[in-house]
Amino acid sequence: MTASAVTGADTAPAPPPRATAAENLPRIAGSRHPWRWVVAGIALLLVAQFAHGLITNPGWDWGTFAQYFTAKSVMSALWVTIELTLWGTALGFALGTLLAIGRVSDNPVLRVIAWTYIWAFRSIPLIVQLLFWFNIAYLYPRLSVGIPFGPAFFDFGVNGVISGFTAAVIGLALHQAAYSAELIRAGLLSVDGGQLEAAAALGIPRWRQFRTIVLPQAMRSILPNAANEVISLFKGTSIVSVMAIAELFYQVQVIFGRNGRVVPLLMVATVWYIVLTTALSIAQYYIERHYAKGAQRQLPPTPWQRVRTKVTEIAAAPRGATR
Repeated sequence: MTASAVTGADTAPAPPPRATAAENLPRIAGSRHPWRWVVAGIALLLVAQFAHGLITNPGWDWGTFAQYFTAKSVMSALWVTIELTLWGTALGFALGTLLAIGRVSDNPVLRVIAWTYIWAFRSIPLIVQLLFWFNIAYLYPRLSVGIPFGPAFFDFGVNGVISGFTAAVIGLALHQAAYSAELIRAGLLSVDGGQLEAAAALGIPRWRQFRTIVLPQAMRSILPNAANEVISLFKGTSIVSVMAIAELFYQVQVIFGRNGRVVPLLMVATVWYIVLTTALSIAQYYIERHYAKGAQRQLPPTPWQRVRTKVTEIAAAPRGATR
């Protein structure tokens, strides 16, 4: 082989690279949505204008807001609001469960009593119920415990037992029970009756049927509306301010009645309501996610899991790579 042949072989042009399958696919042009961007721009402009007003308007008086946001009196009143919510929710849903069972039972007496209770307490405004229990001593100065229509074992003064806080808890719980009963009844009725018939045919006890079959499925229907009721009850505790109970809204009224700073003190109450409502919404999300295990093979990732996955993808991507 000659030197020229070797040189020619070395300098021969390389064959063109073979096109990949992705390059052979036709390019798909994305659709344009100009009005979507226009609407988004207008919305962002309005949000920016609102935020600018919050920051620059001296009427909001953010200094007073910061002064009282974590004040001792406000925090004490906030705890009273939380206690009213917890007691009202616990007692209301406990009684509501009994009423719901009475509504779906085969006993006509229990059905009528439960229906009458729900009808009555949903018809009477909450503020009327609270004031009634606050003034119950006018009707019954003393109460006795004993055999019905028979001798009494002991009696006690109502004013010494039912304080303003107790009256508020009773009113909130009885009011909440009427609404929670219908939520629980709807959840119980949402479970297919054929499952209970199959469980009975297999000899599963009724309590086990309720605990392992009815309750997990009913909770998926009960929880969203029940969480809304709890949030409404939490905000509805502000109504007990008419009873001079030092909950959050009553306390900020007392403070701005003294210093005249109405707007910043109202913002103190508003922000605390938003913070605790957000906490309740987060708890609702995870409780619903727990009871969704029986309905979905794979649960969707939580917001925190989505963030971690996105961060991991960005960190693992090669430098200079684009998507």
